Amino acid sequence: MDKSTFGSVIDAVFKVLIDGNADDETVLAALLHDIGQFVTSPDHKEMLFDAAALTDLDPAAAAAAAAESSASVSGSTTAINLNTPNKKKISVGVTGHERIGAEYLRSLGFSEKVAVLVEAHVPVKRYLTGKYPEYYDGLSGASKLSLKYQGGPYTAKEVALFEKDPLFELKVQVRQWDDAAKVVDLKVPGLEYYRPMAIRHLEEQASNRCSVVV
Repeated sequence: MDKSTFGSVIDAVFKVLIDGNADDETVLAALLHDIGQFVTSPDHKEMLFDAAALTDLDPAAAAAAAAESSASVSGSTTAINLNTPNKKKISVGVTGHERIGAEYLRSLGFSEKVAVLVEAHVPVKRYLTGKYPEYYDGLSGASKLSLKYQGGPYTAKEVALFEKDPLFELKVQVRQWDDAAKVVDLKVPGLEYYRPMAIRHLEEQASNRCSVVV
């Protein structure tokens, strides 16, 4: 995980904590919502676009991507793939990372609620861009490009259906915390701060499974 991405994830989690009223599962989901970007094999399909596409949408992000490429950052959300002849390709993330992340967390023993909230990260983006056109305008260039791979904004029918989800409000809140937490130089706890919470959660889940078996 590159430093800038790690920082934004921690910022998002800290935003959950300072807002209060979030249980451990919600905090862990906010912390791990992008884990699917980092647990895939090197040859996993990525969302690639010509560098010019990102330059048109977000010149600053394109410049950052070019800088990343010189350092050969494999798997970065802004890494440039120079293997394509005569064209630079920019990766804006791993295809299906929300599903990959959810399944990975399930395999480790995290609760279904954590996995569901992680998997909702992309559907909520599609919901918000479909419901509120101005939300799309506020996305980064990379996020606008990845939306094309992710199915685009929801239709009015899909928006209405998504709003009937029992976890609808919580799913949207986690996404909004992430969006609101990208504050430069925000002082936040390190990853170790969350380790006891994760361990406690996994132990509780293991205990619950044992109780069911007995």
